[in-house]
Amino acid sequence: MDFELTDEQRAFRETLRAFVDKEIVPVATEWEHSGRYPTEIVEKMKAMGLFGLSVPEEHGGLGADMVTFALVFEEIARGWMGVAGTIGSHSLACWMIARHGTEEQKRLLPDLATGARRTGIALTEPGAGTDLQGIRTRAVRDGDHYVVTGTKTWITNARHADPLPVLVKTSVTEPAHKGMSVLLVDPSADGFTVSRDLPKLGYKGTETCEVALDGVRVPAGALLGGVEGRGMQQVLGGLEIGRVNIAARAVGVAQAAYDAALGYARERTAFGQPIADFQAIQLKLADLATEIQAARLLTYWAASRADSGQRIDMEAGMAKYFASEVALKASLESMRIHGGYGYSQEYVVERLYRDAPLMAIGEGTNDVQRLVIARALISGKGHVGW
Repeated sequence: MDFELTDEQRAFRETLRAFVDKEIVPVATEWEHSGRYPTEIVEKMKAMGLFGLSVPEEHGGLGADMVTFALVFEEIARGWMGVAGTIGSHSLACWMIARHGTEEQKRLLPDLATGARRTGIALTEPGAGTDLQGIRTRAVRDGDHYVVTGTKTWITNARHADPLPVLVKTSVTEPAHKGMSVLLVDPSADGFTVSRDLPKLGYKGTETCEVALDGVRVPAGALLGGVEGRGMQQVLGGLEIGRVNIAARAVGVAQAAYDAALGYARERTAFGQPIADFQAIQLKLADLATEIQAARLLTYWAASRADSGQRIDMEAGMAKYFASEVALKASLESMRIHGGYGYSQEYVVERLYRDAPLMAIGEGTNDVQRLVIARALISGKGHVGW
């Protein structure tokens, strides 16, 4: 058991932390409230190679280990969770292409690594969120193309994705999970439309859209992996990594909330003394610090298990579930410590309070994570302990 980061991981974290403190923190509140897209931040992240996090080195990426992967999302979310979204679904899609793509499809990876191309992933539909087997987007083979018809919603990076991996049904005569495939769709194809941007409580900075596919013709060579019926397997493997991403973002949001609460408690005075001297405030800070560190260690543990090549259904579920609940609590407790100022848009806490709920919903709701954890324990595939 080694609870320490390596020298390389520590140095990478310090570089990230300096970047976040210089380039993201000073503008996050203003840009988030105005709805401004973080173009300059995205360009700097490209220059740092962050779009190549999950792209192997032989394809021009960083080939980062999963603990480093988690560190990136923790630090960026600490500054502005919405910015983390620009590389979140991109990294998941890159991982899927690197892991499952054909040799021809892997030729996309160098451009994806630099950010010259960006991507995302289109899974959710208006009638199918947690139940991915309930999707209705259909891809029918027509010669050397598929004809795709359907609607996807809550799609991050939809206006920038090229290509956009889309989960479809290539067969409706088999059990649902065996009839699903992923197609790498060219957004310039006729019939592909980003129909609208969805208004959101938080998670601003990156676009979240509805996508319509109306008879879009997709070359058969764009079938991920080149074999039909493997889409569900490909997606579920990617979502394990996605849950490490979400857990790390939750840790970053929780850390930002704690930092804001501690700083405010030291400066704000009441009855002639800093409110940090009051036991009620001290107890809140102690609880937050302990729970945030526990969430961080659980997230790094899940990430390190992924690095060992194991399935991490249970571990990623635990990390995502616990860390996101901590983020919800931390944002609310920080607001309480701030009092009325925590409700003001002039302070960072109200943004954190709006951003935190997404982590309890995205990449599978927390109730689903609890079921995943329980089933792993009952089946004997997972256990508590080292």
